[in-house]
Amino acid sequence: MKMLQIGQLAKQAGVSGDTLRFYEKVGLLKPTSRSESGYRLYNEDALSRVHFIMKAKRLGLTLDDIQEMLEIRLEASQHSCAEVKGITQKKLDEIDQKIAELTQIRVALKKINDACCGHADDNASHCSILGALETNV
Repeated sequence: MKMLQIGQLAKQAGVSGDTLRFYEKVGLLKPTSRSESGYRLYNEDALSRVHFIMKAKRLGLTLDDIQEMLEIRLEASQHSCAEVKGITQKKLDEIDQKIAELTQIRVALKKINDACCGHADDNASHCSILGALETNV
């Protein structure tokens, strides 16, 4: 099996060596071995693992979520799909909550924005947006 140095793995994965070192530091990636001169060496499975990590990150999963999924992936026969789905469902619930909060913020911001005349020649001391932000309501 071909062994890759950290720079080779980084290039093939499309990430920096620092990213790989960080993943190693937090326990998401481990070098297979080290060369006689101390270089980290990774097997080809590490590339698949890095791609898995990157895709999971793009989906918004946390490093803890990713670690849990990697552990399940490693021992898949001892785990259920329900465990994996539970991780993604938790993330979906968080996203739905954020969307609801952002929708409320958008409605409130649009309301005060629409109430403002926005005239360039009006003095800002009479600006309805500033007034709305100063009230306790």
